[in-house]
Amino acid sequence: MVNETRVTRRNASLAQYPKLRTDRPLSHVMGGSVEPPTLAAIGDDEMEHMFEAGLKRREANYIPLTPIDFIVRAAEVYGERLAVIHGDMRRNWRQTYERARRLASALRQAGIERGDTVAALLPNIPPMIEAHFGVPMVGAVLNTLNTRLDISSLLFMLRHGEAKALIVDTEYSEFAHRAVLEFPGLRIISVADVMPADADRFPSATDYEVFLQSGDPDFAWTSPTDEWDAIALNYTSGTTGDPKGVVYHHRGAYLNALSNILEWDMPKHAVYLWTLPLFHCNGWCFAWTVAARAGVNVCLRKFDAKTVFDLIRSDNVTHYCGAPIVQSALANAPVEWRDGITHRVSTMVAGAAPAPAVIAKMKEIGFELTHVYGLTETYGPAAVCAKQEEWDALDDDARAEMNARQGVRYHLQAAVTVLDPDTLEPVPSDGKTLGEIMFRGNICMKGYLKNERATEATFRGGWFHTGDLGVRMPDGYLRIRDRSKDIIISGGENISSIEVEDALYRHPAVSVAAVIAMTDPKWGEVPCAFIELKEGAKVTAEEIIAHCRLFLAGYKLPKAVRFGELPKTSTGKIQKFELRSRIKGETGD
Repeated sequence: MVNETRVTRRNASLAQYPKLRTDRPLSHVMGGSVEPPTLAAIGDDEMEHMFEAGLKRREANYIPLTPIDFIVRAAEVYGERLAVIHGDMRRNWRQTYERARRLASALRQAGIERGDTVAALLPNIPPMIEAHFGVPMVGAVLNTLNTRLDISSLLFMLRHGEAKALIVDTEYSEFAHRAVLEFPGLRIISVADVMPADADRFPSATDYEVFLQSGDPDFAWTSPTDEWDAIALNYTSGTTGDPKGVVYHHRGAYLNALSNILEWDMPKHAVYLWTLPLFHCNGWCFAWTVAARAGVNVCLRKFDAKTVFDLIRSDNVTHYCGAPIVQSALANAPVEWRDGITHRVSTMVAGAAPAPAVIAKMKEIGFELTHVYGLTETYGPAAVCAKQEEWDALDDDARAEMNARQGVRYHLQAAVTVLDPDTLEPVPSDGKTLGEIMFRGNICMKGYLKNERATEATFRGGWFHTGDLGVRMPDGYLRIRDRSKDIIISGGENISSIEVEDALYRHPAVSVAAVIAMTDPKWGEVPCAFIELKEGAKVTAEEIIAHCRLFLAGYKLPKAVRFGELPKTSTGKIQKFELRSRIKGETGD
């Protein structure tokens, strides 16, 4: 018998989709600038082709893609299943959808309209997940802010993105105070997750839970009229000037969320641990991916290796993502922290090529690692090192070497390749000829906010130019050799800093390594290595260089070695510009 309550609820949800215009070309809907090719009419130029006549898009057969629909289905089909874990708190998908609708309703009552920006400065806690659905439900654009940034950078982003509202955790009270002074009209919504709001710092703020209670749990949210509409605004790191605002569209977010499932073979009801910051490319779109699988979001306010193992054990976590430094911290953690974890855990790594030693270690502890590659401009990962069966016959080092490559395109990305940046011709698949890695397809940003010049430059020739230098291997897989700015030119020879770093990571005492160019009176530039040792490890610069000699040609060896903690971003990327400043301070160049 048909469940009439469910049918009624589904019909109600479908009624929320707007009437669609059917007079626009597909290129408009897809965000293209070129009309799609059409078949010539037979016999009469004015005659409509038979595959066009009476076959227009309409409400019944065309709905703009949006990841908002994932939470709708999760609530409809698996409403009573667990959706969110945060400490002792548990919520199911029906409750989570209701809270997202309340948020959307409250934002609308607060004057937030289609195209407005709503900023969020939050750790990986439930309100951040709810914002990924509630904000776009009113047609607004979610701007997730990096919690590790300095206040001046955050204020720049609020100003540049023209935020109308800010959802902010009470931990960041100083920033909230400065934001109110800088933008008197900004609506502040405070989230008291671990501490109450300071009245002096949040004088006019509305508590998040109070704000939600003012919203309608049955709010008739608005689906985008066009899947090219903006859904999110993310800022690049801005290491060479003001950060650029990367704009995502609903179509790209929807497709990349699904591609995550395909690349990972992610099952229904997966238990996903939020080790990856949700502010980083919207958590690589996994906020929407987990909803699509009706999985479980295990929130993690702050990364701590022991806490991660405890949650994997207690909540039966099946999946998590992280930068190489996160993976390294887990791989090198005390063995006893892993006691009691007997199930398979799948993990995804990106941000830099994982060291072969880390890949081998993850395999040893029973964690199945998938290496992915992408940038903020590609919604996070948009390429994957897809594993091949024949790699199983390789020894650990050789297999790790294969897995360390950037790989091939995501299922729902049109293309990724290596091209000559001047001619845009493909480089040979010889593993040697350098070119620039470029993407093309739906999993590429709309462009840079208020920066048409940079947008046109990065999309030159019909490709998204990553700025990463790489090679094509004989099997078609890609491998990064370096960022264009990180190549070391020594005596006319190009040295890949990544190749030198790979050699350093093979040393058992090395935890984190980075290599940059250092000026040299004879060779112009030479490699300089910065190394963070594992706890309790001791090694000399001479021993490090001798170790590298086992793997590298003489001219590629580090000519200087510095030991100490390396500066990192909140997502674990090493800040090489800081290392360059240190060297410049030492040499005066």
